[in-house]
Amino acid sequence: MANHAVGKDAAVGQILGHYCIVEKIGAGGMGEVYRARDERLTRDVAIKVLPSCTLTDESARKHFRKEALILSQLNHPNIATIHDFDTQQGVDFLVMEYIPGITLSEKVAARPLPEKEVLGLGVQLAEGLAAAHDQGVVHRDLKPGNLRITSDGRLKILDFGLAKLRLPVADSAATESLSETQTIAGTLPYMAPEQLLCTEIDARTDIHAAGSVLYEMATGQRPFAELERSQLIGAILRRPPRSPTALNPRLSPELERIIGKCLEKEPENRYQSAKELAIDLRRLLTPSAVKVAEIPVAGRKRWKVLVPAALILVSVAIGGTLYFSSWRPHVTRKVQEGAGPTVAGLPGAPVKARRTVAVLGFKNLSGRAEASWLSTALSEMLTTELAAGEKLRTIPGENIAQMKISLSLADADSYSKETLARIRTNLGADLLVLGSYLALGKESGGQIRLDLRLQDARAGETLAATAETGTEARLFDLVSQAGAHLRAKLGVGEVSAAEANMVKAALPSDPEAARLYTEGLVKLRLFDALAARDLLEKAVAADPPHALAHSALAAAWSALGYDAKAT
Repeated sequence: MANHAVGKDAAVGQILGHYCIVEKIGAGGMGEVYRARDERLTRDVAIKVLPSCTLTDESARKHFRKEALILSQLNHPNIATIHDFDTQQGVDFLVMEYIPGITLSEKVAARPLPEKEVLGLGVQLAEGLAAAHDQGVVHRDLKPGNLRITSDGRLKILDFGLAKLRLPVADSAATESLSETQTIAGTLPYMAPEQLLCTEIDARTDIHAAGSVLYEMATGQRPFAELERSQLIGAILRRPPRSPTALNPRLSPELERIIGKCLEKEPENRYQSAKELAIDLRRLLTPSAVKVAEIPVAGRKRWKVLVPAALILVSVAIGGTLYFSSWRPHVTRKVQEGAGPTVAGLPGAPVKARRTVAVLGFKNLSGRAEASWLSTALSEMLTTELAAGEKLRTIPGENIAQMKISLSLADADSYSKETLARIRTNLGADLLVLGSYLALGKESGGQIRLDLRLQDARAGETLAATAETGTEARLFDLVSQAGAHLRAKLGVGEVSAAEANMVKAALPSDPEAARLYTEGLVKLRLFDALAARDLLEKAVAADPPHALAHSALAAAWSALGYDAKAT
């Protein structure tokens, strides 16, 4: 690739190594960013190239190489992965993971996000920072423009071009080349006081920036957005920003406290680590810790009749019937002395100890995006199926969805032993069900092949494997077969006909209603209440007797606060 093409539109179509430049997707002080095609591995990547004006600047090139070295030390789901670093004809380029989606600044776009979404993204941000800080890396330029959100709600930290290594200095040229004098580096509205004063920079500097990002997500505005740039430095050094609840009264006091602690002027008064911040955000994200917002209904004629019913359904949802996996057939418990631990919420009623199963979701092998809803539908239905008869304890789908967000996990047909250990610790499950499915589409009669594996959550050992085939039109039968085989492997026997009928009655009546309901649940769990509401309204229309669809719809409206602007 010729030097003159770098950083210009003419770069499109040029070749760097075995990467073909497709389009320019970004630019900044430390480089131009392109989407490129890896011709060797046939995948899209992001390539960052130094701007042409800096190609003769050895200091800039050294800084660019430093970014590559820093990124190569980081391996975390919430940090963009580096694939390669090379030089061709004097052009330095960094090859990174290509992350489709939008930046957080585009997502916020001057409007506050729902609190649950702020918390979910905040947890991911804090965990990514914790991983970087553990490797001695301070980002120094954290801002919404450097955070990318994928279509499934995953957050990725980008652009470590201004990052600083804070590892002990060793007697090596490589380490010494990373030392640098203190200079002002960062983006002014998100800078901490110590950055402006050119004093010591450490992990708490990133925590201040994370507080600014949380503030913007929660309010739709940056701290001190009302001030001119000339007044901004003095405000960052001496003044507290406006209270987040003054800009968004729906915020909980606890989230306001967390943001305020991040934005303390003195580093010693902030969270002392990103891990501490992640813990507080995750605690608040837990449903039992989140207070339900007051729901204004006066003057909303459209909801004059529906709001009372919706409130009842919300109560049902809080009680545990919002999701497939939260439903449990009603049976009479037989008290057995000394039979095992007491059931949570039923003190004094000991029951026989049960093994705990978590259905983690299934990898979509079809490559068809329109079939992705089946992963959630199959796992939720199988969770309900395994819970029938109460011979097994199952983990609710809501808990599993939160765990996946917390650990940044995608659906997979297998996980490493280390990941399984983290899942077990997070969920408290003895057994895990995972695997894959292949959905062939309507042109092939809606055929589905479901491959399941039952794994010991502690040892990682596969205890059983089964494959089932069925159709989209008869999902219940497919799941029922899979559940029967897993029950047999676990030695817990079959469910009765009455219990099977109760399970079936709890599920949507047809595949289209199931798809709409499932996609609505996914959006609800990703804190996109508006999209969830639209899907769930269609689900209710497709299957009016389905109580869980009504309950989920009520929860979506609750998350929106019955805001007339959202209608």
